[in-house]
Amino acid sequence: MTILPADADWRHRSRLDGLLNALDAADGKARFVGGAVRDGLLGLPVNDLDIATILDPHDVVDRLKAAGIKAVPTGIDHGTITAVLPDGPVEITTLRRDVSTDGRRATIAYTDDWRQDAARRDFTINALYADPVTGEISDYFGGLTDLAARRLRFIGDASARIAEDHLRILRYFRFLARYGDNELDSIAYDACVAAANSLMALSRERIADELLKLLGVAAPVHALRLMVEGGILRPVLPEVDAAGVARVEALMVREAESGIGGSALRRLAASLPADPVVADSVGARLKLSKKARKRLTVALEPAAAITETPRALAYRVGVEGTIDRLLLDPGQPVSAVAALADWTPPILPIGGGALIARGLTAGPDVAKALQAVQAQWVAEDFPDAERVGAIADQTVSKFQRARQ
Repeated sequence: MTILPADADWRHRSRLDGLLNALDAADGKARFVGGAVRDGLLGLPVNDLDIATILDPHDVVDRLKAAGIKAVPTGIDHGTITAVLPDGPVEITTLRRDVSTDGRRATIAYTDDWRQDAARRDFTINALYADPVTGEISDYFGGLTDLAARRLRFIGDASARIAEDHLRILRYFRFLARYGDNELDSIAYDACVAAANSLMALSRERIADELLKLLGVAAPVHALRLMVEGGILRPVLPEVDAAGVARVEALMVREAESGIGGSALRRLAASLPADPVVADSVGARLKLSKKARKRLTVALEPAAAITETPRALAYRVGVEGTIDRLLLDPGQPVSAVAALADWTPPILPIGGGALIARGLTAGPDVAKALQAVQAQWVAEDFPDAERVGAIADQTVSKFQRARQ
């Protein structure tokens, strides 16, 4: 019998007792499932907590309300309720079986059969359940053995599972990057390659979400290279090629050297050709936010455009964008990046009123003079208010002489 380690389970126990009692977990009506169990067994941090239950979702809502727990019907049509607890949400999903699928969504029916629920999941390591009270693991498809071997397998026939939900192609490579230890199941890989065109049927938001999750793991390069070699991304992101994978790999070396944490969006930028127009097009296609699209285009400005000091550039385009550009340019020293890590761009400690008080006539000259003060302040690497006052005096005097 395999038991979930106590230190994996029960850092959360204090915030879950009321919820578990409401769901009659002690009577076997609810179990932890998926990532919390998988990561708990591996000794990894558990961020998201999911519970599976035999209870009807409407019953779950009623029980949570009776226990004084806020219940949000985030996916009640598919059996999912979110319990809002003081230190984080917990998703509770009623056991399900598939009635029909079309590759994008499934029609489901509820069940009280744990094995039936496990059978509709994608990978064996995702179909592990843990008793909240005893920690005992329920494993219906060999997930424990696969997890110990760091092996990623679909439950049942890989092609059939992909046909049920095309997103499983991208999930396969994300999980391979995080859990697969580079061991490749050739049958699963071939099934993903054969079905790659089906990704075109998915919403671009779902594709972007999975791709960024993949790029955000500690070691995405091997999986990303396999995707490029198999033409997985070609139907939806043809801009990413072998050279792009090499750039991601080089970027990750520089991220590590600088001590800057890895960024999925920065790695996406590295995977693309160094062209802001292409970057914006990809961002629009993936329906990224305006902020994310802007970050991609800033990151991929030509290296020759970096003519300012790192702090001056960070003042103009932002610290995040500057770090991206410096890390993506192998000609820039990594030390310049590290120096920005804890730097917050200051605010110019003077305004137009101070220039008028110095004798400058109100009007267009004030804005121009203030810009000149700011430019000098930035060029001198953001000196203190006393020096800014001296710069302002010089600037006002210059403008007054020009008007004589």
